[in-house]
Amino acid sequence: MSKEVHVAVAVIVQQNAQQTQVLIAKRAQHQHQGGKWEFPGGKVEKNEQVDDALRREIAEECGLVVEAAEPLIKIEHDYGDKKVVLDTFIVTQYSGQARGNEGQQILWLDVSQLADYTFPEANQPIIDAINSYFA
Repeated sequence: MSKEVHVAVAVIVQQNAQQTQVLIAKRAQHQHQGGKWEFPGGKVEKNEQVDDALRREIAEECGLVVEAAEPLIKIEHDYGDKKVVLDTFIVTQYSGQARGNEGQQILWLDVSQLADYTFPEANQPIIDAINSYFA
């Protein structure tokens, strides 16, 4: 039986009159799905609320304080060796300057460029939901 991991995922949005960008981060090679791009976030700890995990993980990983987030999509995906449940939120209000606090590369990317990057399979429904959200 494969291990199940519950993850709070943030689609952090930066908008201006010309474009809508989202923050992505590159997974370390030693991690599951290493070397691929992802939306920031992390594991929901036992007895932790998902929105609390979202705020904690984004502060730890990216140095941002989440001020407003709304649910985007919930995904369950089985990789064979691991099952993931991704509770994904759109984050439109935050404070701080994004940085890779864990040594990870981060990028602000125009929504139209997401298809040009390699993400884990479970992230494809997130990309589809982002495209629909900003259509």
